[in-house]
Amino acid sequence: MKNQRIFAGIILIGFGAYFFLQQSNITVLQPYFTWPSLLIIIGIAFLFQGYGAKDYHAILPGVILTGFGLHFHIVNRLEIWPDHIGIFILIIALAFLLQYQKTRTGLFQGILFLILASLLLFYDRIAIWLGLLENGVSNPWKFWPAIFILAGAYFLFIKKK
Repeated sequence: MKNQRIFAGIILIGFGAYFFLQQSNITVLQPYFTWPSLLIIIGIAFLFQGYGAKDYHAILPGVILTGFGLHFHIVNRLEIWPDHIGIFILIIALAFLLQYQKTRTGLFQGILFLILASLLLFYDRIAIWLGLLENGVSNPWKFWPAIFILAGAYFLFIKKK
């Protein structure tokens, strides 16, 4: 990080406000005095560092930490919010895509994670839409993770660019 005064300032203000409000015993805010709130504070500090100080590589951890913190707050409060590994991968994809906007790096990873998140989040709908369950193709469909393993091996061992 180039200029860390923004990051340090947001961390200190955020943690100070968090602990001050916690000591104030405001009953409406009691459910928010948990570790996901601290993740959100740290994530917001990274985002301010990324966008405010033009240290664009701080966007990736900022979006991931803020997104994970928000997920852990929302998952038990909203019935429609998915409690699935796909949501974590979606947050990571969003982080790569937002970083790509500023640095022009990470587009491939963002799209790859976006496709993976879509497959995981909508697996049941995709399987029904493709008719895999009725056509007896469901057994080979169980081996789709092998495609990821083969693609990863290709990038690690074969493509030496």
